[in-house]
Amino acid sequence: MRLTGKALRLTVYLGEADRWHHHPLYSEIVHRAQAAGLAGASVFRGIEGFGASTLVHTTRLLSLSEDLPVAVVMVDTEERIRAFVPQLEELVGEGLIVVDNVEVIRYVGRPSEASAAQPAEPTA
Repeated sequence: MRLTGKALRLTVYLGEADRWHHHPLYSEIVHRAQAAGLAGASVFRGIEGFGASTLVHTTRLLSLSEDLPVAVVMVDTEERIRAFVPQLEELVGEGLIVVDNVEVIRYVGRPSEASAAQPAEPTA
């Protein structure tokens, strides 16, 4: 997949303890993003934060360290991101979903094992 130029960044802020059918919600979002063909998704765990409840979650307090803030970030074309948002609206009961404009400068993955195993063609 090629992705360059104008794109959208979709970020979902939620709690680490948020669940979807007994599984971490962030994991469900990543797997659905992959199934939807998005360019990628990354999960970032925060060390401190608060949301609409105004309750601060932090690694410094042992009793609250089980529900740290989590951000799931995806970048793709506007069409693919907008098509994925309804799935998030179904999944995210508490949290924040934001979209912002970005410019993709470089998006390059690792070569697949099949293409890495083939010798490079000679150049003249």
